[in-house]
Amino acid sequence: MEKVILSGDDLRTLQLIELEMLVEVDRLCRKYKIHYSLDGGTMLGAVRHKGFIPWDDDADVVFTRHEYAKFYRACKKDLDTERFFLQEHRTDPHYRWGYAKLRRRGTEFVRVNQEHMKYKTGVCIDIFADDNVPDHLLLRRLHHGVHFCIRKLLYAELGREIEMTGIMRMWYGVLYRLIPADSVFWFRNRIASLINRKKTELVCHTTYPNPGPACYYGFPSACFDRYIQMEFEGMMFSVLADYDRYLNLCYGDYMQLPPPEKRVGPGEASCIRLIDITLEEIQDRYRKENF
Repeated sequence: MEKVILSGDDLRTLQLIELEMLVEVDRLCRKYKIHYSLDGGTMLGAVRHKGFIPWDDDADVVFTRHEYAKFYRACKKDLDTERFFLQEHRTDPHYRWGYAKLRRRGTEFVRVNQEHMKYKTGVCIDIFADDNVPDHLLLRRLHHGVHFCIRKLLYAELGREIEMTGIMRMWYGVLYRLIPADSVFWFRNRIASLINRKKTELVCHTTYPNPGPACYYGFPSACFDRYIQMEFEGMMFSVLADYDRYLNLCYGDYMQLPPPEKRVGPGEASCIRLIDITLEEIQDRYRKENF
């Protein structure tokens, strides 16, 4: 499938659609007193650019598992469903990733090689729910290995189509036919309910790889003890108060811009449909909802 090339204006429109979704997440969290943080490159963008990293094409937020449960309930009650759809395995039976997405209705954004996937598509932001990590080193390694296997089981529907070798496509096809996604999610949730009973030293995105060796098993849970407000695209969003520690674990010297050849542009997509929206519209809606 041919890749769609986004122009600079289209990339900015994509960012603005994602910003609209960030404002909706922030609205719900303010209203229902839910703790969240911008995450990954979005947190880095807030700290380094006071907005999106200029070449970035996605947006991320993170909750602890407990706070995400509150957010899920808030979405069922009060999400603006005319514009948005909270996507996870409970709301879309074909969705197989281990983290949630908020999607913008009326848009399309289909990744290259994912055209055959049956889940709902559209411009989205990623929503992560962090689980505790065992303190005992052996259990920590086991926990990491088990979640690696969970990711591969959930990836099986995609892997059986796009893996480079026939034997790997066949292997993922066997996994896809033998182990239903519902069973994988049930097992993942059982592990989470057990390990989240008491606070541990680390937490992690259990069904998404951590970004670097410094946070191989996860992030200090203390990072999620306190939150502050930080400017992002002229509005204020929630960020971990200990963002410096968090970003150093993710990226090292995060204030240093990468060389031009590593300023990676938009991810590969085969179908993109955007909607017209302006920063002024989003900021006006933000002000009406918060002041």
